[in-house]
Amino acid sequence: MEIISVINYKGGVGKTTVTANLAGELAYRGKKVLLLDMDAQSSLTFSFVTPDYWDTDLKENKTIKNWFDCISQGNKTMPLSDLVIKPNKVNAFLSSKNTGGAIDLISSHLGLINVDLELATLLGGANMTQTKRNYIKVHGKLRSEIQSFADDYDIVLIDCPPNFNIVTKNALIASDKILVPAKPDYLSTLGIDYLHGSVNTLVGEYNEYAETESVAPEFIGVVFTMIQIYGGEPISAQKQFIAQTKRLEVMPVLKSSFRENKSIFADAPQNGQPVVLNYYSNGTHNDVVKEIEAFVDEFVDVTGV
Repeated sequence: MEIISVINYKGGVGKTTVTANLAGELAYRGKKVLLLDMDAQSSLTFSFVTPDYWDTDLKENKTIKNWFDCISQGNKTMPLSDLVIKPNKVNAFLSSKNTGGAIDLISSHLGLINVDLELATLLGGANMTQTKRNYIKVHGKLRSEIQSFADDYDIVLIDCPPNFNIVTKNALIASDKILVPAKPDYLSTLGIDYLHGSVNTLVGEYNEYAETESVAPEFIGVVFTMIQIYGGEPISAQKQFIAQTKRLEVMPVLKSSFRENKSIFADAPQNGQPVVLNYYSNGTHNDVVKEIEAFVDEFVDVTGV
């Protein structure tokens, strides 16, 4: 089982679109996928279930917030498996195609915004030994819990919030690999170098405190999103930022990318399944799907999933 975090410091870069379509195509290829929505905006959650269903069936006691609340309140956490749901529409589609794959989901909650402050109160201690123990307890809990899924899934995809708080750090420490979606513009690429450094610092601190069990998440690389195509290539303004990111050499830049198409990608969440699993409505839709499939081909080659 591979655990992969999808993250960018900048919001609005297509992070959830990448996660949802990666999950959809992998499941279509027969993989058992668990999605973990750690972003308080809950966009990934609402890409697979309706807000009404979330409000009536999930909001009170079946989101990742409930799990973190147990930690912050000093209570024993429920098994993460208790929070897993099987989104009906996408799994009915996969079942009809006899792919053998499936998508499970642990949903998010707007209240995750406040969880970080609550968890921060658990850090520190009367002495260095206690401080280290508390640090590992707060930052490493998700890692130990996800390991209990080892035989149930081929891959876990974690949709991270656009920040570097304790919730995000839990996801990164739990991960084997990290994928960075980015829009090729100034603000979206500005933090890539800083993100790389922050992850390295986090890993160093955790491994120093853990002493016996080290973590070593690797960067898969940057996948560019919202590409504006002209003459079969990205427009010149976007080419500049793609080239600039490659020159940084802090992490690989994937060859494949996601083009911008607001109507196709914006409509998908309302249908409860990602674009890559929808029927082609026109030639442009066909091109979009082919590009997603090419991205997943590259992802599989790099990760071995």
